[in-house]
Amino acid sequence: MTTQQSHPMGSAEFIALMAMMFATIAFSIDAMLPALPEIADELTQGDPGRAALILTLFVMGMGLGTFFTGPLSDAFGRKPVVYGGAVLYISSAAFAWWETSFELVLLARFLQGLGASGPRVVSLAIIRDMYEGREMARIMSIAMMIFTLVPAFAPAMGAVIIGFSGWRGIFGAFVIFSLICTLWLGFRLPETLPPSERRPLRLRLMLGAVREMMAHPTVRLSIVVQTLTMTLLFCTLTMIQPIYDEVYGRGDTFPYWFGLVALISGGASLTNALVVVRLGMRRLVTWALGSQIVLAGLMLLLTSGHFEGEFYLFLFWQFSLFCTASFSVGNLNAIAMDPMGHIAGMAASVIGSISTVAAAIIASPITLLSNGTAQPLVLAVLVLASCGYLLMLRIWRIEGRRLIN
Repeated sequence: MTTQQSHPMGSAEFIALMAMMFATIAFSIDAMLPALPEIADELTQGDPGRAALILTLFVMGMGLGTFFTGPLSDAFGRKPVVYGGAVLYISSAAFAWWETSFELVLLARFLQGLGASGPRVVSLAIIRDMYEGREMARIMSIAMMIFTLVPAFAPAMGAVIIGFSGWRGIFGAFVIFSLICTLWLGFRLPETLPPSERRPLRLRLMLGAVREMMAHPTVRLSIVVQTLTMTLLFCTLTMIQPIYDEVYGRGDTFPYWFGLVALISGGASLTNALVVVRLGMRRLVTWALGSQIVLAGLMLLLTSGHFEGEFYLFLFWQFSLFCTASFSVGNLNAIAMDPMGHIAGMAASVIGSISTVAAAIIASPITLLSNGTAQPLVLAVLVLASCGYLLMLRIWRIEGRRLIN
């Protein structure tokens, strides 16, 4: 049932709009993946590690924006924050389209990430404004299922755009995507947070929420584990295209292989939803990270030299990485949110911002270690998963829980 006001959209149209707003982040990252070789050739003297900063700076900007977007929308309304984010996103994309300096393109991508945090965070708030209880869960689940399809198709879409207009044309696609999304919201959906229910923006309250969360051991450790897991995912996204191209000679077909693996691994999110009530969030995260330690260790041994069929082994490992993220990130967010129900909105912004920005900072130097083999990525994943696993065991000990029973 709706909780605030009726709106002219039918349920299907509303879900489609929310899914499109969710997809802003995924499209902005994954559509750039097939462009990395051309960006490296044109702007970084052929260095794929530096070219991957195009992705990292966007994520850093998005993570920083996440800290402020939620409180801003509570203070000024949902739609003004989306509009402001869209202006920044579009203008930054246009600037990056024309700029020839790699450093200035990176600055534009950072600002574009700031702008992209608007629709990603505000869409969640809009759903919460309009629906409650099981209906809210239904809307959220369907929208997120549509959102998970974006990584499967975005690289192929980016490859098509590059084929027609070069890598800079992708920034034009970003402009069109944001315009469609913003105009759709503007004309079809009224403001969902009336002035009487808005809350003033107070830095003191934001800082107080951070202090309270950092003082809680389970919350603190789960944020660190989430940071490590997101670092694992960011390293995969930024380093995987050069591995396809330089190690396995499949750069031309990368978008299709990546899309296939992303599409198949999307089932992990559904599996997590089906079993998390029975098995528990902590157990699933611990098992996922423990399994990845074993798989990454085997990959480190098996990728020391080329052998026939190694590419397909790498595909399976890539699938396992996406599954690790599916069984970890959402559950870790829930673990951190559970004791913070009295400051849930602020806690969501703090958790998302800290974990995303820290993960991007950690991932940046790791991506520069690319050396024409898969081993830097494999070793990074092994270390990150091991640290996360040990911290999960620490959470079990603090809470006095038993891993098996």
